[in-house]
Amino acid sequence: MNENFNIDTLPITEAISENYTHILDLLGENATREGLLKTPERASKAMKYLTKGYEMDPQQILQSAMFKENYNEMVIVKDIELYSLCEHHLLPFFGKAHIAYIPNGHIVGLSKIPRVVDVFSRRLQVQERLTEQILDCINDTLEPDGVAVVIEASHMCMMMRGVQKQNSTTTTSGFRGSFKDTDTRNEFLKLVSSSLT
Repeated sequence: MNENFNIDTLPITEAISENYTHILDLLGENATREGLLKTPERASKAMKYLTKGYEMDPQQILQSAMFKENYNEMVIVKDIELYSLCEHHLLPFFGKAHIAYIPNGHIVGLSKIPRVVDVFSRRLQVQERLTEQILDCINDTLEPDGVAVVIEASHMCMMMRGVQKQNSTTTTSGFRGSFKDTDTRNEFLKLVSSSLT
């Protein structure tokens, strides 16, 4: 599906809206009062937007901008903002991704790497799976010599409820190919270290 699909035309929006109305009623709210009158519709559209990654093909995004090139040194895109929803509580988690790959005959348009992050983060997620999906997609599509992904994120399910630790962050990482070599991995980590908290 096109990255700019129109949320308003999706038939599921109305069904989601009806369910939000029911949730408001179950919470003891009056879904017909002025302030909440359009909340179910707005929440439905927001949820469709926040999960639009299900409608997008990350491999196609990468394939649309692959170019033959002899460059075979590390390419890093760091500080990629990401916003996702924890699948356990439907609460946001947000942070940044740092991604590197070493080309093996093909490079990819730099804007496509953040787009891949967006596709997978715009789904119900856990950070560990998000890291692996980004890693595997780049590795399987570009077939580079190596891929590295580090994600740092803050989770509202830990900050707003449960342990309520507002200053904690979670870091996940994954490495494929030449990044399993200690020297290559350390070079990558050193180059992104100024961005790591």
